[in-house]
Amino acid sequence: MPKTLIQQRPFITRPENFQGVSPFIAQILARRGVQSEQELELKLKHLLAPSMKGLQQAIQLMDLAIDQQKKIVVVGDYDADGATSTALMILALRDMGANVAYLVPDRFKYGYGLTPAIADLAFANFTPDLLITVDNGISSHAGVEQAQAHGMQVIITDHHLTTKETPKAEAVVNPNQLGCEFPSKALAGVGVAFYLLANLSSYRGQLGKSTSKITQYLDLVALGTYADVASLDYNNRILVDAGVKRIRQNQCRAGISALLDIAGRDPASLKAQDLGFVLGPRINAAGRMETMDIGIECLLAADLQTAYPLAQQLNQLNTERRQVETQMKQEALSELTQLELDQEHLPAALILFEPHWHQGVIGIVAGRLKEQFHRPSIVFAADEDGIHIKGSARSIDGVHIRDAIEMIAEQHPHLVSHFGGHAAAAGLTIQKQHFDEFKQAFEALISNMDESLFHATLWTDGELPTENFHIETVDFLQNLTPWGQKFPSPIFEGVFKVLDYRWLKDMHLKLRLALQNGQIVEAIAFNARNKFEFDAMQDHVRLVYEIDKNEFNGNVSLQLRVIHLEQ
Repeated sequence: MPKTLIQQRPFITRPENFQGVSPFIAQILARRGVQSEQELELKLKHLLAPSMKGLQQAIQLMDLAIDQQKKIVVVGDYDADGATSTALMILALRDMGANVAYLVPDRFKYGYGLTPAIADLAFANFTPDLLITVDNGISSHAGVEQAQAHGMQVIITDHHLTTKETPKAEAVVNPNQLGCEFPSKALAGVGVAFYLLANLSSYRGQLGKSTSKITQYLDLVALGTYADVASLDYNNRILVDAGVKRIRQNQCRAGISALLDIAGRDPASLKAQDLGFVLGPRINAAGRMETMDIGIECLLAADLQTAYPLAQQLNQLNTERRQVETQMKQEALSELTQLELDQEHLPAALILFEPHWHQGVIGIVAGRLKEQFHRPSIVFAADEDGIHIKGSARSIDGVHIRDAIEMIAEQHPHLVSHFGGHAAAAGLTIQKQHFDEFKQAFEALISNMDESLFHATLWTDGELPTENFHIETVDFLQNLTPWGQKFPSPIFEGVFKVLDYRWLKDMHLKLRLALQNGQIVEAIAFNARNKFEFDAMQDHVRLVYEIDKNEFNGNVSLQLRVIHLEQ
């Protein structure tokens, strides 16, 4: 395992800015860049004004298409953000009386985005007048041209990064396009779709036309935003919080209720993290293992009776996905072991390919390798054409993976056929014959980066003051949610006296610890046998931990959940 550095998060804003909260909470907020106490008020009225480039043109086109009953086709993406964006667009446009259908590329056949082949498919199946992309399209120059050649108007809605000119669509809405002044660059695809539809709806409302109450779909916005690991800036926290509250009150899509029921989760106690760890993977499994239509139909379902069989299918696909992933990860680890890697001689980037690996799962495996070895990781699987291989890349802090791939593509144009993505995650296609050459070039590029990037750092909120070791602190921190990407849940560090320990199922370590004031707290380290070296002879332990509640036989007590242990 990589050596872990434990460091306190720096203050991004000033703790003394916060008057109405305790110094302990003020420090947590300042370490996350919160500007003022108003940012704790997650109300929809505080959402950023819709100052997005291209928004007005898109609204005019869509308004006209609805009134004239033109055929609209939505082209989505095959992940949870794409599925929620597609469902949101279909539901809201149907409310407004639009003639609308959707199309999601098959990951295995067509790959990502609005390609010329997808434009042909849309034309063959629907003969649309207007094509709207969600969560894709910002790099689809050829696809836009092909759609227009078929007589379609094109609106692109996307959030992916681009350094190039935008395609020549009739309208492009993307906060990350060149020249867009919208202050938040963190919106997910579903967030961009939400802004467009909310403003289309109010525009039509002012003209006395049919509209949609877009806030009723905030459950979809929250799910897509969180599952896409979008940064939780103030604007996204408002959107996610509003959606989570709707789900808790059972004011959500039947498909979400069905998925939670099958997963054995009570909607009333749903946390934002459950969007990413319970719902997201089940929706994503459709696009990974089969076709995203199952996920979209589940989200579109009007009642539980329709939604439940689809949710069961998604749950089954997710179980299959887990089995495939476990198998692939074991094979990847044994491949790394054959190279007899130790931490001193790990390559700067881990790049692996096996012809039989499953395209739908390579991204997850790349993520697991990145977590375990703290290296940028790219995992490839064979494409259907037998000539190309498709890679999924995941990166560590400080290595912008999309930009790194772009650099290789510019230095060695023959090595990369297509690519796209973000700082932390990207996708690419290369020719199988160029795998070794690509691997060499990419490793060389990454190995020239600053050595300190390759040491895993565990950022903490410092020591939890002794007077805060109680249940009320857990509740108070829960009130500051949603926690997530770039707004992480608080974790603390400290040295504790060990009073007692026991192993549960020979895997998990349960500790009884004494604080300096004599208070006794319990701690649990899950899977500690594989992760940490615990020496029972030593009476002190250094922990990095989260605080949580342990509910057992009707008793609720404070429990530390151990993230890291050393002595």
